[in-house]
Amino acid sequence: MFIFNSSIGKKFIQAISGAFLVLFLLLHGTINFFSVIDSFTGKYGVVAADENLFSEGDGLFKLGCDFMSTSIIDIMVPILALGFLVHILYGCWLTWQNIRARGGVKRYEVSSKAAADSWSARNMFVLGIIILGFICVHLTHFWAKMQLPEMFGIGNYENNPYLLLNATFGNWWVLALYLLWFVAIWFHLCHGFWSMLQTVGWNNQVWFKRVKVIGVIFATIIFLLFAATAVNAFVQANFLAA
Repeated sequence: MFIFNSSIGKKFIQAISGAFLVLFLLLHGTINFFSVIDSFTGKYGVVAADENLFSEGDGLFKLGCDFMSTSIIDIMVPILALGFLVHILYGCWLTWQNIRARGGVKRYEVSSKAAADSWSARNMFVLGIIILGFICVHLTHFWAKMQLPEMFGIGNYENNPYLLLNATFGNWWVLALYLLWFVAIWFHLCHGFWSMLQTVGWNNQVWFKRVKVIGVIFATIIFLLFAATAVNAFVQANFLAA
């Protein structure tokens, strides 16, 4: 098939699967940032005594976490997981194909000078491996204590997401590792975002530089949403906790 055998088709698969992840990061980062807003409204750590979804009095972040527990998200999780798996496996396969075709790991060739001059473009595979490795750690901190018990009945369910934030980011070295992870995501998104748009046709002379700038702005927004959440939780856990 054309989509699997042509260079454009292969990039298109990566672009579409990457788009799923971009949308998830934006949603996830926005909900996480609700905890920062709660800090300014006095709602940080406020969770109703019951375990019902969308209880009156819950903080904004808790309400966001409740949304992530709704049926529509349960349906989206396997779709997202499939898109994530396709993005990883296909990216690994494409990297291997490029290495074989171009004569070794030290020979990197791309279709545009802008991509060739980009550090993130030359290191997308390495950045992807770093991101993937830390995702596994991240899942043990949050998903395994919230969604996993709900979906499969495995482990102990934590109804207070603020406690998980404080417990995770309360240690400075964990915060530092997460911030490094967010930086890796930033670099990966900077190239991945504009490459995705270029693949779907936004690659003319007028839009080329604009798309790159949009990619940097979008990656920076994602980075700030996650970084602000982590730093705020560190401050809450170490300086403002009652």
